Amino acid sequence: MTASPTAERPSLRSQRLNQITHAPHARLDALVKAHAPFENQANFARFVVAQYLFQSELVALYTDPELIELVPDLAERCRAEAARLDLADLETDVPAPVAGAVSHPSKAEALGWLFVSEGSKLGAAFLIKRAVGLGLSETFGARHLAEPAGGRAEGWKSFTRTLDALHLSADEEAAAEKGAIDAFVRFTVLLEQAYASAPELA
Repeated sequence: MTASPTAERPSLRSQRLNQITHAPHARLDALVKAHAPFENQANFARFVVAQYLFQSELVALYTDPELIELVPDLAERCRAEAARLDLADLETDVPAPVAGAVSHPSKAEALGWLFVSEGSKLGAAFLIKRAVGLGLSETFGARHLAEPAGGRAEGWKSFTRTLDALHLSADEEAAAEKGAIDAFVRFTVLLEQAYASAPELA
């Protein structure tokens, strides 16, 4: 006797995406902890470099007219500029782009990337508290971790309500899942790059 499909596969798309990205998400969390971004401001600055690289790669998705039709406040949700201002606060140069950025994904695949980017705002609630311990805040050095207008929970619920209500074909479902997994893999690459390129301490 086999388990029913519903027992293995959640009915809501957002839950399915959470499920299939559990492993890469866990690997990324472990890597972030290994780099100890909250040990000092220099370590945190490298974390912001990774955040900036990732968010700047997604600007084209956040400003895409077709995606904005689905999520009207999408452009305001982008955090690339906030991360750039954080780098200035932390006296850290804006990094050069890293080869391999997502380029012209399908609409469904783009939704997978946005799912990961938007979902990270929930975790940012814990990160901002750690950043405060480094003398940073939502207006200095840790702007990209700030609570979105309307609140983190409502912003996430609004996004996932839209995502879950879309009618996607089997191929589009697979593309969304690929986008979400690729987003975690990409952030992992950018995080490694950010810490590998950290200036040598005198």
